[in-house]
Amino acid sequence: MHPIVTILILAAGASSRMRGQDKLVTQIDGKALLRRVAESAVATGSPILVTLPPAAMARRDVLQDLPLHIVEVPDAELGMSRSLVHAIKHVADRGPTHQDGLMILPGDMPGFTTDALARLIARFQAAPHAILRGGSEAGDPGHPTIFPCDLWAELSQVTGDEGGKSVLKRHSDRVEVVPLPGQMATLDLDTPEDWAAYLGHPPVWSA
Repeated sequence: MHPIVTILILAAGASSRMRGQDKLVTQIDGKALLRRVAESAVATGSPILVTLPPAAMARRDVLQDLPLHIVEVPDAELGMSRSLVHAIKHVADRGPTHQDGLMILPGDMPGFTTDALARLIARFQAAPHAILRGGSEAGDPGHPTIFPCDLWAELSQVTGDEGGKSVLKRHSDRVEVVPLPGQMATLDLDTPEDWAAYLGHPPVWSA
């Protein structure tokens, strides 16, 4: 039996640099960014978790009818670490095998494709002890990252907004960077100006 890779989409952030707008419901080709990322993940066939703060109704709306599980993060204001803690508890309660993996996939990066995510999953299933990181075509590390099950307890101990950086540093000998096409592993859009440059026009938010 192949290891199961659960995809965790991080979507509990505050979009603090968007000056009152929510980048996760910004539209690309008529579809909200979070919906776009979630659909690419769902199409891999892997189990999908999405972390959301309690009041994020617009984000919930764009995820309607997708086969995924929403993990509530009531303390999301304490940073990305809280998404990891709540999501890992949810996955661990399922009783993973020692070979299972957790893919940490930012919900605010527009370039990911199902094919790229599926290739990362297949590569992990062939070598489930490795920490796999998506990277640029030049090999610069980026996103997403797949953490093997034996590291989940460490991920549950992170604090603030650091994500898994400290875990990656402690286990750098296990990290393997997998180049992904174009800028998908490194391109994120944090301000309205970033979005306008990316889209070629001012951004539009989902209703």
